[in-house]
Amino acid sequence: MTESRPILWSPSPAEASRTRMAHYMDWLRKTRDLPFVTYHELWEWSITDLEGFWQSMIDFFDLKVSKPTGPVLSSHQMPGAKWFEGSTLNYAAQILRHAESRPDEVALIVQSETFGRTQLSWAELARQIASVAANLRDMGVGPGDRVAAILPNTEVALIAFLASASLGAIWSLCSPDMGQVAILDRFRQIEPKVLIAQDGYTHQGRAFDRRELVDNTAAGLPTLTHQIRVPVAGTMPAGPHAWAAMIADEVALAPVDVAFDHPLWVVYSSGTTGTPKPIVHGHGGALLEGALTALHLDVAGGDRFCWMTSSGWIMWNAQWAALSQGATVAMFDAAVNHPDMSALWRFIAAERLTYFGAGAAYYTATMKAGFRPNDSLDFSALRSIGSTGSPLSEDAYAWIFDAVKSDVWLAPISGGTDIAGIFVAGNPMLPVRAGEMQCRVLGNAVFAFDEEGNRLVGQVGELVCTEPLPSMPLFFWGDEGNKRLIGSYFETYPGIWRHGDWIEITEDGGVIIYGRSDATINRKGLRMGSAEIYRAVEGLPEIQDSLVVDLEYLGRDSFMPLFVVLAAGATLDEALKSRINGAIKEAVSARFQPNEIVQVAAIPRTLSGKKLEVPVKKLLLGGDPDKVINRDSMANPDSFDPFIAYAEKRNAK
Repeated sequence: MTESRPILWSPSPAEASRTRMAHYMDWLRKTRDLPFVTYHELWEWSITDLEGFWQSMIDFFDLKVSKPTGPVLSSHQMPGAKWFEGSTLNYAAQILRHAESRPDEVALIVQSETFGRTQLSWAELARQIASVAANLRDMGVGPGDRVAAILPNTEVALIAFLASASLGAIWSLCSPDMGQVAILDRFRQIEPKVLIAQDGYTHQGRAFDRRELVDNTAAGLPTLTHQIRVPVAGTMPAGPHAWAAMIADEVALAPVDVAFDHPLWVVYSSGTTGTPKPIVHGHGGALLEGALTALHLDVAGGDRFCWMTSSGWIMWNAQWAALSQGATVAMFDAAVNHPDMSALWRFIAAERLTYFGAGAAYYTATMKAGFRPNDSLDFSALRSIGSTGSPLSEDAYAWIFDAVKSDVWLAPISGGTDIAGIFVAGNPMLPVRAGEMQCRVLGNAVFAFDEEGNRLVGQVGELVCTEPLPSMPLFFWGDEGNKRLIGSYFETYPGIWRHGDWIEITEDGGVIIYGRSDATINRKGLRMGSAEIYRAVEGLPEIQDSLVVDLEYLGRDSFMPLFVVLAAGATLDEALKSRINGAIKEAVSARFQPNEIVQVAAIPRTLSGKKLEVPVKKLLLGGDPDKVINRDSMANPDSFDPFIAYAEKRNAK
């Protein structure tokens, strides 16, 4: 059992009383006659009266959702729960209502290494969205059509997304730095009607020409009827529509009301085999999850919010939770370490951000670089810091309070692409303990389970959610009979969501996440299935077989070794290692290049031929070789011995 960790920050009574969580609790007392003394009491109610809790989210946040024709929740069955049947809404319309109440206030600030600094008022943001929506409608885009995009984290992606959503079209986004194979593996599944792409970008002072990638991607999508380009690398080609023309019209926005569970976007989270999982979330679930996230992050109108993210990470989608509350969202599309490690910290200070979030790896990198932001920068406006993507170590907690701001509210979160939201997060009314997240999120029946499905407290177990959430996937695109969806989340504990993280619930109600319990690769917050890496690596003639694991774990740097079996006559020299890295960079992303490439004679496999990724990962994290694998279940038992030797050598360091 984990000992109680030291408290690093506590709100004063006055600070606690000013938070949105305090206002929500007061509202429940006054309007629902629900007086809760502690957060744990509130959380217990929220997971036992799901209908009452989620209806309270709609009422407290004044979400524009029509009344359901039946119960708030028709069934608690997972998968298959139905929320707010008969209700209608539009995600884009909900966000853009702020354009009516605060037209001249700043909605977006964008710092781009490609384009410089841009600022948009709410009125101008709404005007451009309306223009793009009208043009998409003229192209024949309507409810259910898919709009795919290859765009960075700038205003173009947001405008195109909300324009698509306003029409009831379904949005899907990839980052321009992804490889062609990875992008096509995603977009081919959803058969988009329109492709919006930026044909180049600048990163770390270097220009990247992506015209060939965009052209080849478009050629690989036979369902396209229209292309829209943001020209950067060259002149505007004939055929595609120019983005500048898409935003030029003065027209009224005409959002289409859709069903609560009408698909909003498709995001991707990969398993360990097969193509990326195309996860579909709905308008209503995303809107409710955004409100809940804003409550736990204590974000409201008047805040200046930034989460450092690429457009390929679910945090790109999550940042609109702040926009939905009327906050100003600051987008940073540039290298965080160019020309030096102060780049992003200078942006935080210069824009007077009140909330800043990033992947845990960014804080660790700044700390290890020896840079102390508060030695030279003014963070007097900064009230809150968030972290996610991987566990934030206790050393990083201490560094943030010492080197960034001593009285900042540090509140890491953990959730996932799968739910487009958070399972555990902060609460500005509670203390912050070193290495812990403050609480389980309201409405989220999150527990630690052992292998038999028993709840654990003070011990590490599988992160499960025993009750449905509005933001759980509606379905996987093209997943007949929900087979992949059930296999991904509900196979281990039937009817209960298993997320794939190691979690500990402390006696005090805090939460510690210990990294992934499955074989998904998680690099700086971006998840990728090992199958995509295998396709790239094993496409080389010198590579016969391969296995990759991510050794992300609390308090350790992410470390990803790649084990390869060479073809006869091949040698693992520096030239071959360079080719392997190049193949991964081209087909997947540079983020997924391994830390080390190791030659082995054979890859451990089951009797049915599956690679034994999870046992290898457990072994390399210090597991007992006799317990992590049953050799009788292996097709090649002796192949495990070199991995045992590698683990002993690595863990002795």
